[in-house]
Amino acid sequence: MGVKIRNIDLGDFPLLLAPMEDVSDPPFRALCKQHGADLMYTEFISSEGLIRDAAKSVQKLDIYEYERPIGIQIFGHDIDSMIRTTEIVEQTNPDIIDINYGCPVKKVACKGAGAGILQDIPKMVEMTKKIVETTHLPVTVKTRLGWDDSTKYIVEVAERLQDVGIEAISIHGRTRKQMYKGEADWDLIREVKNNPRMRIPVFGNGDITSPEKAVEYRDKYNVDGVMIGRASIGYPWIFNEIKHFIKTSEHLPLPTLKQRVEAAKEHLRMSVEWKNEILAINEMKRHYSNYFKGIPDFKDYRTRLVTSMDLREIYQTLDEISDKFDGVYQTMKV
Repeated sequence: MGVKIRNIDLGDFPLLLAPMEDVSDPPFRALCKQHGADLMYTEFISSEGLIRDAAKSVQKLDIYEYERPIGIQIFGHDIDSMIRTTEIVEQTNPDIIDINYGCPVKKVACKGAGAGILQDIPKMVEMTKKIVETTHLPVTVKTRLGWDDSTKYIVEVAERLQDVGIEAISIHGRTRKQMYKGEADWDLIREVKNNPRMRIPVFGNGDITSPEKAVEYRDKYNVDGVMIGRASIGYPWIFNEIKHFIKTSEHLPLPTLKQRVEAAKEHLRMSVEWKNEILAINEMKRHYSNYFKGIPDFKDYRTRLVTSMDLREIYQTLDEISDKFDGVYQTMKV
């Protein structure tokens, strides 16, 4: 029997795309879905921004049928605002509402939202309870081990959140204080999963960068699935690579350079369609280094990609990359 969030069957060992600000937008999610992601989440949406009808927050509500199952992730520090946000989000008909209790960024956490709420566990539990009571949709949570090394209460916190009605939890194996530094500590994630009172799926997040690691962490930490974030940026192939490795213990062939170029072009094309040309060109700049990681003598091409604001010129540069580097790239292990 597969892992389920209420009646959503995610398969035996689901691979989740982590919600990443300025990354997990519809064009990026489309590529990840195409390459095997089982459950995806939107970028996190500010409750205050959504209530104010801020354009950026409203646009993040865009979801598409082919993405399902899809979760919309929300964050905020005020319980009443989060209740109102839940009502707004419900109208867009996602499959899941996810609460962000993990974002470590200062402007979020220092207002008591995201990972900031880990300093006030009773409020975290109360907010979660109210959101669960507000919606008919399954509610999930993404969080961290704790605020710092002295407040790693995740085993108790996960149980309390389950008791007020969440239907799955994703845990990033770092504290807020660690941000994204050092190695993720999965020992406490295993403790959450092995707590005999836990009935809901427990997903692990942090440092899953290869098929081998996904299998190793599945076996070692007993998680129901893994959530992949940074390793998927510019490399949506990672989802199917993990699935293939789980089934066969063998690696899929690496994507060719032509496939990488086609993915980057498709990503850019969808971004232009979804946003607008200038915004899409600017936001794609953070992805090129990842799409073409490890190619020798690539600096001049990278400079052209990140400095040009002419769409036709960017496509021409991508075609040049395809022609020039494909033979070199085939022999490389990235």
